[in-house]
Amino acid sequence: MTTFGQRIRELRQAKQWTLRELAPKVGVGFTYLSKVENEKLDFGDYPSEALIHRLADALDVDEDELLILANKIPESIRRRLRERPDAFRLLARLDDRALDRVIEKVKE
Repeated sequence: MTTFGQRIRELRQAKQWTLRELAPKVGVGFTYLSKVENEKLDFGDYPSEALIHRLADALDVDEDELLILANKIPESIRRRLRERPDAFRLLARLDDRALDRVIEKVKE
C-alpha cells in the first residue's frame, strides 16, 4: 500500500519538480517536504489539512485521496457519516467481495 509520503513523492516527480521547486508553491521549506516524503516528521505523523489542501492544488490531485492517505477523514465524508451512520455501519461490516458488488451496482 502506498503511504502518504510516497504518494507526494510520486506526484512531485511526475511533474519533474524538485523539493526546492514544490516547497514555495505550498508555502513550506524543502527540508520539511523531505521529512513529509520520508515520513520523518518530528511533531506528528502527517502535515495539517491546510498543507494537504495546498499540496493537492499544486500537484493537481484529488484532495480527498491525500487526506485519506494521511489518515484524515475529508469533511464531506465526515458530514455524510454523521447524516447516515447506519449506512456506514452496514458498509463497514461487508467483506471486500460484497463491498465490490455494492460499488459496481452504484456505478451502474
